[in-house]
Amino acid sequence: MRPTASSDPVRIVRHPEGVVELRLNDPGRGNALDLRTAEALRDAAFEVTAHPGGAVLLRATGGSFCVGGDLRAFAGRGRETGSYVHAVASAAHAAIQALYDLPVPLVTAVRGAAAGGGVGLALVGDIVLAARSTRFRLAYTAIALTPDCGASWLLPRLVGPRRAADLILANRVLTGDDAERWGLVSRCVDDGELDETAHRTAADLAAGAGEALRAAKGLLRAGDGEDLRRHLADEARSIAALADGREAQDRMASFLAAKSVS
Repeated sequence: MRPTASSDPVRIVRHPEGVVELRLNDPGRGNALDLRTAEALRDAAFEVTAHPGGAVLLRATGGSFCVGGDLRAFAGRGRETGSYVHAVASAAHAAIQALYDLPVPLVTAVRGAAAGGGVGLALVGDIVLAARSTRFRLAYTAIALTPDCGASWLLPRLVGPRRAADLILANRVLTGDDAERWGLVSRCVDDGELDETAHRTAADLAAGAGEALRAAKGLLRAGDGEDLRRHLADEARSIAALADGREAQDRMASFLAAKSVS
């Protein structure tokens, strides 16, 4: 089993209590998803799936969970934009599918920005803990793209079709407290308590009745995995096709220009 280096954008940490931690580890970029990071996430998720311990904890280093796709990596590619975006989405989607299919409980701990693909990644957990600082925002349509990372599959199942449409079409921003009220996350906690609460939750699950927990999770997820797989493929095709369009490329360029000024 390959040890992960501290410079890797995604790390695996195995704790003695049977918790396997999957950690987004590129805080200087807000844990954004470019192709390198998406492929690292995919590979790490596959490795964790092969040896998941008693529970898996997904969290991030730094002040943001994941700001979504790295628009700087997307922009300026011209006719290659769509193929690059498809490659990023496909690698991230393989990670999402692997995490969704984990036989053991998955706890996710979210703080700061969870935007774009970071929303789907956050919500794939069985138990999702959010810090009060968390801000969930889909943001895709603001740059003329459509959701990926399973967001358009997970959200209607979690909050219903009306609220899912509000989040996806109108780019409504939810705080951690909002997300708890809407049923988007399991619990909202103070920022200073997030890491301890998440680790304790995962450790308690790892120490629990493993066979029963696996069976219960299997019942909760029965029949959904293949539907998610098909939907992820549809999401990847849609976002890639739009990324090749002039409107998306212009909006991405405008967003980056405004950000550089601010």
